[in-house]
Amino acid sequence: MEIMYSPPNIIKLTFPSTIWNSRVNKVLFSFDDGPTEVATVKILDKLDTFNIKVIFFCVGNNVIKYPYLAEEILKRGHSIGNHTQNHARITKIGKEKVVSEIKECSNSAQGKLNYAQKYFRPPFGRFSFNTQRILNDLNMKNVMWSLLTHDYENDLNIVKFALKNYLKQNSIVVFHDSIKSAEIITDSINYAVEIAEKKKFKIGNPAECLS
Repeated sequence: MEIMYSPPNIIKLTFPSTIWNSRVNKVLFSFDDGPTEVATVKILDKLDTFNIKVIFFCVGNNVIKYPYLAEEILKRGHSIGNHTQNHARITKIGKEKVVSEIKECSNSAQGKLNYAQKYFRPPFGRFSFNTQRILNDLNMKNVMWSLLTHDYENDLNIVKFALKNYLKQNSIVVFHDSIKSAEIITDSINYAVEIAEKKKFKIGNPAECLS
């Protein structure tokens, strides 16, 4: 059951240069796949109520499509990571295409936002040894997670189960800025904060949690 929510230790040990957990004893929230018209502003408004800063792993094409939403993410003090240009499953394509996907996403952020990306997260959580070598060449850090909320299943009870049972004081939690999670995303954030408070965990920001 736990594998559904947290990667097994053997995988973490196999890729030690990947960031799996917060580097300090604080929880970090992250949001994949945006920006989107249906969810981004809702997420930002909810985060503002708690004064929480997070990292959004954005798809390059979405940054191009909704630059005003990506700008709003930065304006409100959050960070933006690289999630490839087309949400590509990078283990299914060749090295040249992987490099192109990552570079194009970085170029989209630089061109539209004048923002240099430092962190990468592979779509679908799939990557390989080749991915790590590519990221080393591009001077980027691979950031995975230690708690997958399954919010994309659009079932708040699943999200609550994941958070209640698997949230740790150094968890990197992944939510989604997407159509699939839009209906439950604000309630998911509310519950994540509630559980963190009950467990007396602090919530950190990307600068301290990923440094």
